[in-house]
Amino acid sequence: MTLSRRRIAIVGAGLSGLSCAGSLRRAGAEVQLFDKARGPGGRMSTRRVETPLGTVSFDHGAQYFTARGDGFRAEVARWAAEGLAAPWPAAGPEAWVGVPSMNTPVKALAEGPSIAWSTTVEALSRDGDAWRLKTPEGVSGPFDTVVLALPAEQAAALVSGWDADLAARAAASQTAPCWTVMAAFSERLPVAADTLGEDGVLGWAARNSAKPGRGGPEAWVLQAGPDWSRHHLEDTAEAVGQALLAAFAKRIGAPLPEPLTLQAHRWRYARSSAGSDLALWSGAARLGCCGDWLAGPRIECAWDSGQALARLMVGDPGE
Repeated sequence: MTLSRRRIAIVGAGLSGLSCAGSLRRAGAEVQLFDKARGPGGRMSTRRVETPLGTVSFDHGAQYFTARGDGFRAEVARWAAEGLAAPWPAAGPEAWVGVPSMNTPVKALAEGPSIAWSTTVEALSRDGDAWRLKTPEGVSGPFDTVVLALPAEQAAALVSGWDADLAARAAASQTAPCWTVMAAFSERLPVAADTLGEDGVLGWAARNSAKPGRGGPEAWVLQAGPDWSRHHLEDTAEAVGQALLAAFAKRIGAPLPEPLTLQAHRWRYARSSAGSDLALWSGAARLGCCGDWLAGPRIECAWDSGQALARLMVGDPGE
């Protein structure tokens, strides 16, 4: 069977899954994606909140991205030409952000393929040579091939029992958590810089409203460091919000006004560790894995991993 006749399921419609899907579709494959989220973004997510002073947006996942390899540099150049991304010098000379929100480039990539949103894949099963996916809504399939574009821990659970090597590789990868707090204020805070680096509890703080294409009230994203996030992983969102707000006030050396909105989001799987391969592919099982847990903890690595898996699959179309 050639790739142009294959029906491929991709579990995970973040950047790595969409990157892989785009290449496979260009090679002629029929691709169906599944994602438990309500819409595109993944770690490039943006949350919009209504306040008495208007809508405020928070890039509460990845704060920016860089483009160092030729492939991703060309992709980012395309995004910039289409008005989907812009440089953000406050985060460094190589930093880019999506415009008007971090998830804008991912939303554009998601416009082409078929995607089942709000759909959690609970298990994989085989029916002869065909794969089927169990979801709360029922069973989807048949599919010739399954791609898992998920955090390592989630990929390990799904692939267990189907390919021992893939399962072991995924299980060996560890992903650090991250608590993120989103706060908006009615006035500009007395902070000259738009970004603050790691300092004790805080791993990062950024004036989100100062990013290119943003507007609305003064908005800050506060991210806890990995050690603090791990030690407080099961704390309530309310407690985390107050703790990070207090750490932020201490860092800037000034009291904070009452926030217009204060929300916390727990990323249980936030910062991945780099593996030794860009992607994993089992031609015998027709099963593959991609994601930044393989390539490295950067947005570019997620895109590279999806591209790498697609190349492996195109080079092994099967019979």
